[in-house]
Amino acid sequence: MLFLLSPAKSLDYETPVSDTLPATQPHFEGPRSPAATLIKILRQKSPQDIAELMHLSDKLSALNVARYAAWTSRGTAANAKQAALAFNGDVYGGLDAKTLSAEQLGWAQEHVCILSGLYGVLRPLDRLQPYRLEMGTPLANKQGKDLYAFWHARIAQYLNERLAADRTPVVVNLASLEYFRAVDAKALKARVVECVFEEWKNGQFKVISFFAKRARGLMARWAVVHKASTPKVLEKFDLEGYVFDAQASAPERFVFRRKAA
Repeated sequence: MLFLLSPAKSLDYETPVSDTLPATQPHFEGPRSPAATLIKILRQKSPQDIAELMHLSDKLSALNVARYAAWTSRGTAANAKQAALAFNGDVYGGLDAKTLSAEQLGWAQEHVCILSGLYGVLRPLDRLQPYRLEMGTPLANKQGKDLYAFWHARIAQYLNERLAADRTPVVVNLASLEYFRAVDAKALKARVVECVFEEWKNGQFKVISFFAKRARGLMARWAVVHKASTPKVLEKFDLEGYVFDAQASAPERFVFRRKAA
């Protein structure tokens, strides 16, 4: 069973990481890799081009142009950091990878996949170089007009290869719509289970973005700690007050609700 997460815009390269923590190379990184192909396209664009393409301020566009220029075909301890520790958004506050044990991070390495506009798919311990490239960016390439065309088949094939040894392959989607769209669902040889997290507000349950993002990270953490091996086990998820609602759920859509954040 694989758990899919979205990346985060915010990055943390200031907090130190233990020298004993393993670090691996991303699957789609290398001199002639898909990631290198995208960097080549991005390097051809000016700061103004990047600002317009990604709707960024002049300061942020300049920062990311510098990042593309500095990117190398293989991340090292000097220019990269393990992905689960480098990403620093709401999802990763829920995952809180820095407090997981080496054994738990090892399990996560085998069962958690982070979708990425630049890297396609990352494992938690894959070395991540600083970048910004959201999956929804309309970056034209030889495969089509955007990153969905670029990654669609590649990501599905990668996930199928990761799941090939499973008798009953399952993908648990904890990613946003923007990122899960990058997966060619028709080519995916697995059952897909979506997890939805709702809050009680103004007399009804609804998805509130900030809480839902954190909850996705919490679910990934719970799965890692408990070594969740089947979708059925996920019904026991109970972190920060969430409870599985069987009546609101469906076989491919698990709904978790809480009345107080």
